[in-house]
Amino acid sequence: MKLIGTSKNAAVLAGLIAVGALTLTACNDDAASSDTAKTPPPATTAPTTAAAAPTSPVATPAAPTTPAAPATTPAAGAPPAAGGGATAAPGTTVKLGEAVQLPFTSGSTKGTISLAVTSIEQGDPGDLTALKLGDKAKGLVPYYIHYKITNAGTTDLSYTSVGHMKGLLADGTEAQDLLIIGSFAKCPSSSLPTGFTNGQSATACAVALSPAASKVAGAEYWGEPYTIGKGIDWK
Repeated sequence: MKLIGTSKNAAVLAGLIAVGALTLTACNDDAASSDTAKTPPPATTAPTTAAAAPTSPVATPAAPTTPAAPATTPAAGAPPAAGGGATAAPGTTVKLGEAVQLPFTSGSTKGTISLAVTSIEQGDPGDLTALKLGDKAKGLVPYYIHYKITNAGTTDLSYTSVGHMKGLLADGTEAQDLLIIGSFAKCPSSSLPTGFTNGQSATACAVALSPAASKVAGAEYWGEPYTIGKGIDWK
């Protein structure tokens, strides 16, 4: 469900997304198989020789030599990421402030980033007033997930955006997302700046909503190639 909120200075589109169970559909490619009919070789007729004719010895040709199969080099495992370190596996959990290296895709741009959730800040329900969410935000408390992005690869990531960051409640379930298009002073976030090449860093922020009786205690990045529930967690 998406909600539209407006403020005096900017139009803000806010969406409260109650994320339920994510169903992954695996497409199985059933390769068609068929039995190949084997045709028996044609019958051969033994040559007829004259009874009185002397038998000449027949030279037996040498058996053809089968060339030895070329030696193969065992796989050395997945290649290292462009930044030189191993990429984080799906389901990895690290502490707040700890950076992990992971592949990053934004449209046709692909690269490698180092990502760290640096802090999770509790906001005030009154922060949402400017978004004019009305009763739909009643009983919910905003939390601001701050994270740092560093270009760890060789691709220029200028003007791309690192989103797909969501909150995790104290019991491990998913918090509600608040998607905002436009500026929101309490949790500023924007596209990566121009000249965002190897070693450059930037910060971003995502908003998560929690019932007053709980709190946002962690965060998960689930951008490609990860998925919700199988992403990178900070707790």
